[in-house]
Amino acid sequence: MRVRARLGDRSAGLLFCAAVMMVCLFGAASSLAAERSEPSPPVPKGFGSTQEVKEAIGQGKVRLVNLFIPLPGSIEVRTNIEYGRVGERLLQLDLYQPKGLGKPVPAVILIHGGGWKSGDRKIYRYYCIKLAEKGYVTATMSYRLSKEAPYPAAVQDAKCAVRWLRANARKHHVDPDKIAVLGGSAGGHLAMMVGYSWGVKALEGNGGNAGASSAVQAVINFYGPVDLTADEAKRAGAVIDFMGGRKYDEAEAQYREASPIIHLTKKAPPTLILHGTIDDTVPIAQADLLAKRLKELGVPYEYERLEGWPHTMDLAEDVNRRCLWRVEQFLARHLPVPPGALPPTTRPVAE
Repeated sequence: MRVRARLGDRSAGLLFCAAVMMVCLFGAASSLAAERSEPSPPVPKGFGSTQEVKEAIGQGKVRLVNLFIPLPGSIEVRTNIEYGRVGERLLQLDLYQPKGLGKPVPAVILIHGGGWKSGDRKIYRYYCIKLAEKGYVTATMSYRLSKEAPYPAAVQDAKCAVRWLRANARKHHVDPDKIAVLGGSAGGHLAMMVGYSWGVKALEGNGGNAGASSAVQAVINFYGPVDLTADEAKRAGAVIDFMGGRKYDEAEAQYREASPIIHLTKKAPPTLILHGTIDDTVPIAQADLLAKRLKELGVPYEYERLEGWPHTMDLAEDVNRRCLWRVEQFLARHLPVPPGALPPTTRPVAE
């Protein structure tokens, strides 16, 4: 299969938009403490190309997940919270919290994709709700896009969101020592940069809460680019834009610094990787490279390599079910919700 060098480019946004339209057209859990008794959803049979997936969606053979699920009564949401400020520029997030929390719980910050130059935090409302139903405090954040402020602005904003959440942990019933980041595509890249580049002062920025740590305890990477010095990345328009228009030959050190793989050490947090083998936006080789390096370093990781599925694969209902299950199980192992944190009426029950 010939992989096109379009890492994180416009195709990702177009595919998402097409998927959302399809959701509209087609109208389209158990307890974490008992994870071992929960059957795993099957790995859905894949396809030979992204085009085949699109055709299957159009023919109704692949159902798309309904991103517009209603907010459950057990979850409360606060929107447009200011988590940082750069000059006069406000940085905002939306926070989802289970009602009636009796103890501090782990939190998950979600970072949207869109080639670093587009996208909206509301894309991850669905995952925020689903994970909040399992007992987590979740937040979906916005960040400065590359047309407004190139690298390292987006990385600094993501780290700022972590610092804000840790600084305000008590207020929002969050355990400050149990924070995870989750992102897809460009958001996956940012999640990895947050997780792996802790301590790199130049990437912290000055958005606020400088006294709090930006370290996280788990990383969840949905099909994000790992090495921006790879050939397919160097030529990608979205990467060049992310680098402020500078090509690799003009800013080799910057491309290296912006690559999550460069920052990996034995102290990196546990990582979950979810990637489709026919991804022609971010090649599967990027995920393979990450898994190989994590294994070499002895960092705990899990890798779901979904055969025959493309970029934004989790928009497919069956793939989403599998991916969400993997996320829930991963969090249950590494950042479990403590017993008794949820009131009886909102505790997840076995299906």
